[in-house]
Amino acid sequence: MFSKLKPSMQKSSVNKRFIKLIILLLLGICSVFLQSNRGSFGLKPLPQSTSSDLTDLDTFKKAFDNQQSNIQVNQTGRIAKIFWDDDHGLKHQRFLVQLDSGQKILIAHNIDLVAKVEGLKEGEVISFSGEYEWNNKGGVVHWTHRDPRGHHPNGWLLYNNRRYD
Repeated sequence: MFSKLKPSMQKSSVNKRFIKLIILLLLGICSVFLQSNRGSFGLKPLPQSTSSDLTDLDTFKKAFDNQQSNIQVNQTGRIAKIFWDDDHGLKHQRFLVQLDSGQKILIAHNIDLVAKVEGLKEGEVISFSGEYEWNNKGGVVHWTHRDPRGHHPNGWLLYNNRRYD
């Protein structure tokens, strides 16, 4: 009787070793895949720039701390919150951008003068250029477009490789 069980026990042992080998192989493949795609899951890092055209993050903090306005700024941040469009008077698309410093800036993008930014999503990266105005919540950037009268430097928004100006 024992001899009859022995071959089936051997098959069971071989099957278990085979399953373990398959699992180890799959884990190895997953490990290689994750290593080769590191950083491509979840939030993408903000683009790093050595360009001197980006406004120093300290400038935003100082402008807020000193209640300064009328400062031309260029920076990149993550969309923290999307608000309803403001349609009182001139229409503005409004959203909150969090800078790497943690400061949050409201972007008020005039959609009477330039196209609305399409497909905005919270957590995504956006670059902006415009005029900073102090408010007690962190500040607002407007004039993110060309000034038809030429009184302000031209601003812009860059989102998903599309420039809005």
